[in-house]
Amino acid sequence: MSVIYDLTESHINQLTELYQHEWWTKGRTLSETKQCVAGSQICIGLLNHNQDLVAFARLLTDYTFKAIIFDVIVSSQYRKDGLGKRLVELIKSHPKLASVKSFELYCLPELMPFYESLGFSGDVGKIKLMRCVNA
Repeated sequence: MSVIYDLTESHINQLTELYQHEWWTKGRTLSETKQCVAGSQICIGLLNHNQDLVAFARLLTDYTFKAIIFDVIVSSQYRKDGLGKRLVELIKSHPKLASVKSFELYCLPELMPFYESLGFSGDVGKIKLMRCVNA
């Protein structure tokens, strides 16, 4: 697998297709995908031997206190190959993120053991997620 930090037009198309297979990203359009990639400070993709995008993650960060990880996604045919772990390791070792005090992400309860194995903790005190939908 090769690592990329800048997605080509073809890779953005492939990311849009990857999004269609997950409940949390299904329905994202190509235009929305282009916008979210452009608005992210760091994007990381993993390419197979055909140079197709098979895994992806993106971050929003202030480069000091927090880096929030979004859209960790691995193509279904490459799951259980360690690509999710590799993405997180690439994020945590990224030179631009060396001074960040904490990495944060959202995940389903069944994914907590996976992220805990990579150093994340669900123990965030009394913090609660809040949301306001922009209608």
